[in-house]
Amino acid sequence: MNEVPPATALSNSLTPEVMESYWLPFTANRKFKRDPRLFSGAEGMYYTTTDGRRILDGMAGLWCVNAGHGQRKIIEAIKAQAEQMDYVSSFSMSHPIAFEFAHAIAQVTPGDLNHVFFANSGSEAVDTALKMARAYHRARGEPGRTRLIGRAKGYHGMGWGGLSVAGMSRHRRDFGPLLPEVSHLNHTHFPDKNAFSRGRPAWGAHLADELQQMMAIHDPSTIAAVIIEPVVGSGGVLPPPVGYLERLREICDRHGILLIFDEVITGFGRLGTAFGAELLGVLPDIVTCAKGMTNAAVPMGGVIVNQKVWDGFTAGPEGTIELFHGYTYSGHPLACAAGLATLEVHRDLDLYARTRRAAQRWEDTAHALKGDRHVIDIRNIGLLGAIELEPRAGEPGERGSEVNEMCFQEGILIRNTGDTLVLSPPLIIEDAEIDRIFDTIRNALKKVA
Repeated sequence: MNEVPPATALSNSLTPEVMESYWLPFTANRKFKRDPRLFSGAEGMYYTTTDGRRILDGMAGLWCVNAGHGQRKIIEAIKAQAEQMDYVSSFSMSHPIAFEFAHAIAQVTPGDLNHVFFANSGSEAVDTALKMARAYHRARGEPGRTRLIGRAKGYHGMGWGGLSVAGMSRHRRDFGPLLPEVSHLNHTHFPDKNAFSRGRPAWGAHLADELQQMMAIHDPSTIAAVIIEPVVGSGGVLPPPVGYLERLREICDRHGILLIFDEVITGFGRLGTAFGAELLGVLPDIVTCAKGMTNAAVPMGGVIVNQKVWDGFTAGPEGTIELFHGYTYSGHPLACAAGLATLEVHRDLDLYARTRRAAQRWEDTAHALKGDRHVIDIRNIGLLGAIELEPRAGEPGERGSEVNEMCFQEGILIRNTGDTLVLSPPLIIEDAEIDRIFDTIRNALKKVA
């Protein structure tokens, strides 16, 4: 067996020539390669950098390592599956564990969300869901229902469909024109009305009525689906106002429009329930998921549909292919093994109840920053958090980036969306680690200009 080289050796082997070949995503590559941020290990709540520093992970990787890093049960499941069978297609064939994992997911979803289609990422899951929405209406004899409605500040991955319904302008800017027949609702972020809300803002349910107003322009018989994140994630952690989702659901029902929840971030425990829809009390027709479904150990995504949508596709002859869509790696054996083991780890740790218990301290500690320098809003729900900073005149985003870097130098990994600091730690976080994250942010705020 070949020995794994130590982290220092790995780091020293990365000459400028070696580093030049890799085009990193969402990264200023030339700047990064002059001073790279590199990791060589991870366990529990911590990363290890190639120079031996321990970094407390305040982002669960990228909103995805919900059960913490290096869970042995997940690692062993992947190893065992790789030794037994590395790959098989799911095009008119498959393997038992894919069915077992889909069934296990259906057991923890709310309502009758009970049929699972596997993809490989959140982006693929969203594009799949959008195609399903249009195909569902066509299968029911309404091919004119093609319009898709997203929302400002929404993030739905970087596929062509997801980017089209997303509402983050910088993500869209360089790739237009995007899909036609797409409209957008306004966001729910109005700090003059709901700043420093704890959990769901009391103000803003009426904002959902914009969907009804759209129908003065777009006949409802032309609308296929509305897609939203039940809690906006990358756009700044925006919990839905009380009553907002209920109004969207009622309007969609009234006009035969499918409601899609993008739960790529909120799925698999982030809010203290298996899916955010359960906590928020509103059932969509379709859910997209990814990230936490395998604890990020193997890439995977999924689309979960309710019985109504499934019945719409299965009304034809039994030998008919219901959906002409799929991916080479749909239901990949290693991903399914990781996913089943992930759900077992969640049960072993009683992870969702643990998250609900931690959420109160998380909320209290976050909101203790109210009144600190530069802080103009704080938002939280479950184990998600955002601290919005006042932009520096003429330098939007710089203050947020500087605080992010200061925290990293002090051993805390967070992210910033412009001048909003966003937080999403592994759900195994302890009280002392919650305190350390927010103490580090407070100290950075004292120093930043």
